[in-house]
Amino acid sequence: MSAAPEPRLGIAVLTMGNRPREVAALLESVAKQDVPPARVVVVGNGSPLPEFPEFPGEVTTVELTENLGVSGGRNVAWRRLREFGDVDVVVDLDDDGLLVDADVFRRVRDLYAEDPRLGIVSFRIADETGETQRRHVPRLRASDPMRGGEVTTFLGGGHALSMAMLEQIGGWPDEFFFTHEETDLAWRALDARWKVVYAPELLLQHPRTSPARHAVYHRMTARNRVWLARRHLPLPLAPLYLATWTLLTLVRTRSLTGLRAWAGGFLEGLRTSCGRRRPMHWRTVWHMTKLGRPPLI
Repeated sequence: MSAAPEPRLGIAVLTMGNRPREVAALLESVAKQDVPPARVVVVGNGSPLPEFPEFPGEVTTVELTENLGVSGGRNVAWRRLREFGDVDVVVDLDDDGLLVDADVFRRVRDLYAEDPRLGIVSFRIADETGETQRRHVPRLRASDPMRGGEVTTFLGGGHALSMAMLEQIGGWPDEFFFTHEETDLAWRALDARWKVVYAPELLLQHPRTSPARHAVYHRMTARNRVWLARRHLPLPLAPLYLATWTLLTLVRTRSLTGLRAWAGGFLEGLRTSCGRRRPMHWRTVWHMTKLGRPPLI
């Protein structure tokens, strides 16, 4: 019996055109990988793209006239990769990230080759000093960023997605634009019985930042939390999930302006369409609970 072919990787980079040096450095780190990708796609999200330095292999560029957000832009990227017909795993990398190690793609390839039900692999994000922020560990007990294993969500900055999984469950939620799009995708993957794994040995170096640097952060965080509950949670869990996150927000948010924006987003989430409702199965709720994070927090 012949061995299964090794998964072929397609790299997707989404940028707004304002980080040409960072994108060039990222592409250079991609070129240094000991397993070359089958394809590289760079999407200019509502902006023209600069000229990039010479790259060993073709870089496909897509310039969008409108900013479609993280969700919409990444949908453009993976669908463009799908059109080529020679990509099995999509690797999304933040445009200001950097692959420090040369064996990241080989490790990704081997993980998918070993497990046909592996849907999502989350990289470890660390800054220039090697520190991983608590919010970048995709589990509740985040004291040890080097503890890997199955999880219930993943990091947007660096991750890999099975093309077969995306074909089954659909891509990113266009409506979300920004924030919680990873959770929406992970919940759908788990409900379809795909695995989500945090692999801390896969490092993406990324500058230390706060998500609140984006002006729309508080509003979209609240709106998309409500949409998550409306789209995916069984009815008994939805109010519990939203109540838990409301209390956490009141405790954590120091800015009155931020709280007002959050309240407006919460109401927007209740009043506007969230897309198609597909509540997850109770077996998925139980599976997530066993993994240490029931869909209540």
